[in-house]
Amino acid sequence: MLPNQKEKSQTKLVLALIVIVCALVVMTHWPVLSTKVLFFDDDQYLTGNILVQNPGWKSAQRFLTEILEPSTVEGYYQPLTMISLMADYAMGGRENYFTPFHRTSLMLHAANTALIIMFLYLLFGHIWSAAAVGLLFGLHPMVIEPIAWIGERKTLLAAFFALWSLIFYVRFTLTANWKLFAACIITYLLALMSKPTSLPLPLLMLLLDYWPLKRLKPKAVLEKIPLLVIGIIFAVITYISQNRTAAVTSPNEYGFAHIILVLCHNIIFYLSKIVWPINLSPFYAFPKPLALSDTMILTGLIGTCTLIPLLLVSLRWTKGLLAGWLVFFVAIFPTMGVVGFTNVIARDNYAYLPAVGLLMVLASFLVWLYKTGSRIKYLFSRLALVAIVLIAAFEVVATRQQLILWRDTVSICEHVLSLTPDVAEVHNRLGTALKFQGKISEAIDHHHKALRINPKSVIALNNLGTALRLQGKLDEAIGYYNRAILVDPRSAEVHNNLANALSQEKKYDRAVTCYRKAIEINPDYLKAHHNLAITFQAMGRFNEALSHYNYSLKLKSNFAPAHYNLGSLLQLLGKNEEAVKHYREALRIDPDFAKAHNNLASILIMRGQFDQALSHFQRAAALKPNYITSLNGIARILATNPNPKKRNVELAIQTAERTAELTNYNNIGVLNTLEIAYAVAGQFENAIKTGQREIDLASAAGNEKLVNQIRERQIRYQKSKP
Repeated sequence: MLPNQKEKSQTKLVLALIVIVCALVVMTHWPVLSTKVLFFDDDQYLTGNILVQNPGWKSAQRFLTEILEPSTVEGYYQPLTMISLMADYAMGGRENYFTPFHRTSLMLHAANTALIIMFLYLLFGHIWSAAAVGLLFGLHPMVIEPIAWIGERKTLLAAFFALWSLIFYVRFTLTANWKLFAACIITYLLALMSKPTSLPLPLLMLLLDYWPLKRLKPKAVLEKIPLLVIGIIFAVITYISQNRTAAVTSPNEYGFAHIILVLCHNIIFYLSKIVWPINLSPFYAFPKPLALSDTMILTGLIGTCTLIPLLLVSLRWTKGLLAGWLVFFVAIFPTMGVVGFTNVIARDNYAYLPAVGLLMVLASFLVWLYKTGSRIKYLFSRLALVAIVLIAAFEVVATRQQLILWRDTVSICEHVLSLTPDVAEVHNRLGTALKFQGKISEAIDHHHKALRINPKSVIALNNLGTALRLQGKLDEAIGYYNRAILVDPRSAEVHNNLANALSQEKKYDRAVTCYRKAIEINPDYLKAHHNLAITFQAMGRFNEALSHYNYSLKLKSNFAPAHYNLGSLLQLLGKNEEAVKHYREALRIDPDFAKAHNNLASILIMRGQFDQALSHFQRAAALKPNYITSLNGIARILATNPNPKKRNVELAIQTAERTAELTNYNNIGVLNTLEIAYAVAGQFENAIKTGQREIDLASAAGNEKLVNQIRERQIRYQKSKP
């Protein structure tokens, strides 16, 4: 075979193996597309992020320019992650709300698997070994967390750009093409803008220079200066932004012994989870106490003290073991807890990119086995192939089982608590998920457990107050909100929720004060502006209500509740044309908004558009089967349509009778429709009886004018009787 033909054949083989591996990875992780998990920080990354939910250039600009103090996500600068989530939000719909996010994450993971295969192939020149190792990475159960957890998009995106940066670097070392080095710098910058844990990448390149590239010289170090400068700048940005918006714990607050124990624990912990991925969890709590009396801490110390000498001894035969382990350790070091920024000792997603170091060791070992040599090496190479197939099969089974735990928030939280029962954050998240399922009593139980673990948890106090408010226990709810404010007076969410409770008690003036406090703390707090507008409307302060509804829509133009409520206020003010525009916009955003269908139909009736009105009433009733107003509207149109051909009096009577039953015959408007339907059908005796019930209700309400109107109709019915 000619060299050119051989090269083409090899390229086809590389592409074919990459496609096959990525297809297996996607097929294995496919159930993640139906995952419905909202975890710890997903409110900041999605459900409560006003910029993500308002896609556009302005939102993207804010993500890019809010460098030292991000306003919508606590922590470090990560604009590309936020822009990618914003793009997914723009593609999402109500029927598949989570799917666009998981679809993109799965695509990124498949792409990262392909990049790892390319990277290992460039390093060692053996595509079969690279593909086998890439398959083990792609199928591993530990990679589920960044795919299924929406807020962990940053891990996948940063790895994507970091792997490209490494590939460009390796290509640069082989070709000396400085355009490739420029691409390496650009992709490093993009990785940092996705997640700053990519900071150690220049050090990883130096380790690659040591092994397997074997080019570690002063010139190779000098090459890294631009990368190191960028890394230092981003390290400063990360520290400042994290310190300003969240929290940072410096090493001297822990003490040297604490840091050593955590490092030793994590070194062995991650290696053990990678080799034997059981009892995986998105929350690994710090051992209590963090001392040698804890089995995992003692195991970590002994394991690390054994591992490091063995790695040093291995230098007698190969640089690969030590270099590969150092790549893993240096890459994962920013998350090892030397500088504290989280409340967990470890996370599966922290090992996502650092795993490259261990994959390099495995790939080089397979290459060594596959090279021509003794019959024993040939035998071991075949055994290694069988072992990889078996391990891959095990990973597929384990990954599918792990994905079952990630099917929704309740299931993953219950799994975490089965492993670590005393985690306040997880009890809080589980309580919130149960609340959305309507299981308020169970939610309250978990919020109480969270408070017993951490009596000063603002999140638990706030969530407990909200759950009690939903039960109508407003005084208790207000008490918990006030306790939360004592702990954290700057929590806009708590002030907003306290205002909601006060508004429910019709203590509108106090509610307004609390809403204003929430807005003072966070001027762009959508919920507070919207809720304040609703309260102003209830108080009859319509101009102020209009102002805050409009500001809500400025913050989030596709906020259906604000369009609906603004429409209802405009309808109340007699501005029906403007109201119709907002009702239609609410329905464009949320086609299943029953109240918007109902109110739009009521205006369409006044405009004589009976067919459209009937359609909207019917849609509202289909969404809410016992929606009295819509059912009454349907019966009314069917009975009184000006076009006799479009009347259906029999169905009108059936609908009106059912609606009257739902109201226990105590709603004058519904009885009036039933009366008219009977009259149109010529059932005057029934019309008279129904009218008498209306008279009783109107008399009890002291509405003599209505009583007289009904009596006049009854006289006409008497005359019309055969």
